[in-house]
Amino acid sequence: MSARLCVGVAAIACSSSIAAADLEPIQSGLDYHSFANVEQFRVTRVGLSLRVDFRNKVLFGAAVLEIKRLDPLATELVLDTRDLDVRDVSEKASNVLGALSKAETTWVSRPFHFDKADPILGSPLVIDLPPLLKKSSETIKIEYITSPNAPGLVWLTDQQTLGKHHPFLFSLSEALGARSWIPLQDTPLVRASYSAVIYTDNDVLAVMSAKNDPKVKRNGEYSFTQSDAIPSCLIALAVGDLRFKELGPRTGVYAEKPLIDEAAKEFADADALLRAGERLFGAYRWERFDIVLPPPSFPVAEVGDPDAAFLSPTVVTGDRSRESVAAQAVAQAWSGDLVSGATWRDAWIGAGLAVYMRGRILEEVYGAQRAAAEHAMQLRSLREDLARQNPGDQVLAADFRRRDPGAASRGPADEKAGLLFAHLEAKFGRERFDAFLKAYFDHFMLKSITTEQFLAYLKDNLLDRYPGVITAAQVAAWVMMPGFPADVSFPASSGLESVDAARSDWLAGKLSAKKLDTRGWLTPQWRYFLDNIQGSLRKDQLGELDQAFGFTRTANAEIAASWLMLVIRSTYQPSYPRLEQYLMTTGRQSLIEPLYSELMKTAAGATLAKRVYALAKPAYAARTAAAIDAIVAPASETEDDE
Repeated sequence: MSARLCVGVAAIACSSSIAAADLEPIQSGLDYHSFANVEQFRVTRVGLSLRVDFRNKVLFGAAVLEIKRLDPLATELVLDTRDLDVRDVSEKASNVLGALSKAETTWVSRPFHFDKADPILGSPLVIDLPPLLKKSSETIKIEYITSPNAPGLVWLTDQQTLGKHHPFLFSLSEALGARSWIPLQDTPLVRASYSAVIYTDNDVLAVMSAKNDPKVKRNGEYSFTQSDAIPSCLIALAVGDLRFKELGPRTGVYAEKPLIDEAAKEFADADALLRAGERLFGAYRWERFDIVLPPPSFPVAEVGDPDAAFLSPTVVTGDRSRESVAAQAVAQAWSGDLVSGATWRDAWIGAGLAVYMRGRILEEVYGAQRAAAEHAMQLRSLREDLARQNPGDQVLAADFRRRDPGAASRGPADEKAGLLFAHLEAKFGRERFDAFLKAYFDHFMLKSITTEQFLAYLKDNLLDRYPGVITAAQVAAWVMMPGFPADVSFPASSGLESVDAARSDWLAGKLSAKKLDTRGWLTPQWRYFLDNIQGSLRKDQLGELDQAFGFTRTANAEIAASWLMLVIRSTYQPSYPRLEQYLMTTGRQSLIEPLYSELMKTAAGATLAKRVYALAKPAYAARTAAAIDAIVAPASETEDDE
């Protein structure tokens, strides 16, 4: 076993009951979530040739890796895998990465084996290579089949999609999912370009986080090239009955047929958001910005993959009030894609900057008042949300050792990081901070950086350049300490005073629901109205609200989530069929996790939650299922049953 592999195993393959405080100090730049021996070998390019088998819920084919040998004495290549059935490993006799279909290519089989599996990290694939001769790079081909239960892939039957006629597949490579469908160095430290040929049924379409051809014909064979080097967590794939609508010269939306027209209306400003990002932060360095909407099982609001951002269809609200989600995906094209964190401890840099940049893009397109209202909505409960987390998870540069970073709830911490960058802008002035950001993206373009590298760059290029404004120690307190510094300021709930007044008047019986002035309310205002009703309501009160505003029937998934929380708290039985249907068809974790938690507070609710979850679980992503498992079947309960 290589020295690098020993470090990874020693750091992680221990009892998860041991607190992070008991571990050795974190070594900056060391990815504790990868077995890959990146100091000895670096993957520089990935070539995929994969067949999509919907019937057996597997991908099979080959991955060709072009690898640069950094240590001439190293003879073991260690890759990250999870539940992959590797059939053969071979080395290309020539020194050039060629097409898989070239018959003249000569491949020489190489010995390989798997070392001990880890429940979080998967299994290290160890490949024996001959001693280095003249060349410093080699090409390895790995033929394999994925597992039907690969956590990085979600397989849906035709009945689990919106269209109901074709099955659907989408990938979830972040954080550790890529290794379950591609054998590679699954760490943000390593950036590689990739190409792919995806073979499918003729009646479905494949899209990836690469330049997608809007005019491609459905023929069951789709080719992709991502020429820029990206981390493995940004390799994304979706296969299904996707349709395309153009939004602008470089923008478009992919969605299932029942949603495509509505989605095109919802994201009509995608091109304007992209152009705003360029004005603010410099050239957009990817070829296209397309939006891909998988079925509602997609577990998060957005993943800003290069060229193709994956967004949950639950953000299609019908009132175009969730442009902030698209704006964040645009921001991630710079912060997270162009410049990435080196490890999952460093992911706060990209996430926090994207939160900050989201607000700037919204302001550029929709004006300062709209942006201020969005900002206030995002921060209105941040103190409480952050306080509910463990102190260690309130730290921006959090310690994820012995944990799956993809399973951690980082929303509040990301918003805290965004507030840090807003704080820096307020202290240094927008002109100075904008100049810093543009220089930062140019300096670290297509690189993965550590927290320490970022803080050093910030100190040299902003803090020390304008001394006496903020010290490095003050910034470090934001990053390394839980909670907030004493001098942090939160904006007022701009634009929400009228919603508070309407709620108060209705609860006090001064106005009936039908007489409330809700003109101009969009999804954020409706959610704010419902979320801030304290406690439970009487059946007649809920009936009045439902009759006035049609909450039970709403197709708006975000408003429905807020309404159904109130339904559960008040045991409003007329809306329970809708509650069950919602949990069966929605996989966005942030929307359904609170509903399951609320149901589990009563015996009757727990019975319903367990029954519905047993039916809904097959359509949930692995990370969502794991989170709901912990709610409806906690470990202590499982152990008691045994």
